[in-house]
Amino acid sequence: MSPSPLAPTRPAPGALGPLVARSRLARGWSQSRLAAELCAAAGVFTLSRHEISRWERGVRVPGRFWRGWLVRILAVPGSPPRTARRSPARPGRPGRDQRRTTRRRAGGSSRRTPTH
Repeated sequence: MSPSPLAPTRPAPGALGPLVARSRLARGWSQSRLAAELCAAAGVFTLSRHEISRWERGVRVPGRFWRGWLVRILAVPGSPPRTARRSPARPGRPGRDQRRTTRRRAGGSSRRTPTH
């Protein structure tokens, strides 16, 4: 009998989320404390306990920036395997900078002048 599709599944043994949770709990830190430590070390105050929870549950994978700080703060093994996939670049597709277009009008000004 196969498991129900709605039943919670266990994360892979080498997944980053459980590793972060174990390392955090081994230090006796809350998710809020870990977020504060990471923000203080990185000098960027944009991380919350909610994002830490998402990482630990495997809903999201921390980006390269935060993985680097996790290695420093929690001493988790460096370069953990990424579970999120990015779509490969399609050949012949223009790059991001090439797709940008300007929105200027033929008159040269991008602002409208009020008419009275």
